[in-house]
Amino acid sequence: MVKAEISRGTTPAPPPRARVLVIGGGYVGMYTALRLQQKLKRGEAEVVVVSPNAYMTYQPFLPEAAAGSISPRHVVVPLRRVLPNCTIIVGEARSIDHARRVATLTTLASEEAANRTTADRPDAPRTPLAKNAGDAATDTAADAHEPPGSFEMTYDELVLAPGSISRTLPVPGLAEHGIGFKTVEEAIALRNHVLEQMDIASSTRDPELRDAALTYVFVGGGYAGVEALAELADMARYATRYYHNVKADDLKWILVEASDHILPEVGHDMGKYAVRELRARNIDVRLETRLDSCENRVAVLSDGTRFPTRTVVWTAGVKPHPILAATDLPLDKRGRLICTAKLTVDGAEHAWSAGDAAAVPDLAADEPGAECAPNAQHAVRQARVLAENIVASLRGETPRDYRYRYAGSVASLGLHKGVAQVYGRKLKGYPAWLMHRVYHLSRVPTFNRKARVLAEWTLSGLFKREIVSLGSLEHPRAEFELAAGRERSRDV
Repeated sequence: MVKAEISRGTTPAPPPRARVLVIGGGYVGMYTALRLQQKLKRGEAEVVVVSPNAYMTYQPFLPEAAAGSISPRHVVVPLRRVLPNCTIIVGEARSIDHARRVATLTTLASEEAANRTTADRPDAPRTPLAKNAGDAATDTAADAHEPPGSFEMTYDELVLAPGSISRTLPVPGLAEHGIGFKTVEEAIALRNHVLEQMDIASSTRDPELRDAALTYVFVGGGYAGVEALAELADMARYATRYYHNVKADDLKWILVEASDHILPEVGHDMGKYAVRELRARNIDVRLETRLDSCENRVAVLSDGTRFPTRTVVWTAGVKPHPILAATDLPLDKRGRLICTAKLTVDGAEHAWSAGDAAAVPDLAADEPGAECAPNAQHAVRQARVLAENIVASLRGETPRDYRYRYAGSVASLGLHKGVAQVYGRKLKGYPAWLMHRVYHLSRVPTFNRKARVLAEWTLSGLFKREIVSLGSLEHPRAEFELAAGRERSRDV
């Protein structure tokens, strides 16, 4: 009789799934979500990834993408393909109230809906915005203090990995004329810009305009600045063979670095070698020098030198993402999250971080109190430990410490040239360049991307470089606007 009553009873509802909210789709965000996808059991937790783009950019390949050695679409990894079991929301976090376990988000759809609601029905409620974001969103967005079009999302575990942004200084003219080099869009725009300046120089009789067009100033002697300059200089030098009135010696490449060395990651000796190598290629390397101004398309350096130029590339460091300041989590003096060796945010349960946004103790370092360097080598490995620690926490197990001894660094100085310091061994020239390619080919995510990049490298060795500027892609409606009677405007 008891058995019959039990069989006729209702089935107990399954317990609600925990929600892991991952802010950021870069190295840490994507690799953490990927590892969670692999380790979590079906129905154990829901993983939501919030990223401004639906792809992860493999930044070490940006210089080669700018030089045309790799197609731009092969430098990025689509999140929806790599993370089929995760909810992907293309948007941004505006603020995080970890005490309430609530993140305020905006998406492209919510911004459009907010604009339409404000214009057509100012008093209309914004509640549907959260539902449009999918099952991951909550039902409320009525907080009067939220930005227009935003909605709130609750979570159980937070992974805050928004990465970093370019660290700019109040240099006059920089905001108007500077070009960054942190995204694939910036890399391709810079390639188009360099080739476009060569077209301008080839088609003008104005010596001042020609000189400014063929002068390229790069500020910052780290990986991004040195590798971008070296690859683009090789590309432009090759392209001059197809210009009847632009020679390789007409190009002026200037690297400005505030410290007394470049590429500190590969060591002092290899940094000095890199300076000699660049100067041997007629690249003006200026150490202990700063950019004071670039107003009116004139780069003024701290040593008093003035260079008329139409190209100023800013790669002088990065800083933590602004979202970190919009949280109630502890930050260090540099604005990064204070983390433990287990990759938890210090003093905040259920909050995790790694990569550029986190100050993580380096347990493998020789000196006490050292922190992990904000580079891809640490970020990928931290993400793996972070994901496994989240799974352990959800299952009531003990998380483990992150410990990794830095292996070294490799840097490209253009085609067939490079520097490296790996496990104390120093390499330069072709061996270092080959190691650079092999290492990054092994690290780029997915077999699909590895195969495509390898195929492009192979083809580029068999055929000539592409020297076409597709700057018009940045103004796709220009021709149609001209046909429709509107004046076409382009800033060159």
